[in-house]
Amino acid sequence: MQKLSDHINIGNDTESKLIQVGIDSYEKLQAAGSHEAFTLLQKIDPGACLSLLYGLEGAIAGIKWNKLPPETKKALQQFYRITKKNKPASLR
Repeated sequence: MQKLSDHINIGNDTESKLIQVGIDSYEKLQAAGSHEAFTLLQKIDPGACLSLLYGLEGAIAGIKWNKLPPETKKALQQFYRITKKNKPASLR
């Protein structure tokens, strides 16, 4: 079985955090999707950033995060802003 970090955009640190939140395979990452995976990661990493969200989406799509289509990036930016607004003040 391939490690998560064998996939594009997933480094050892991100792999470790994904495993902590129960996403221990690429198939589980695909099933969760970038939004759910990012939301779970925010619970253990308050510093989770937009670049991480881009990386997750790119990993699922099999492309470098900076090659994501502009409309995909825009949708991810909107999602990111919503997650930041809904986060308790103590975690911002």
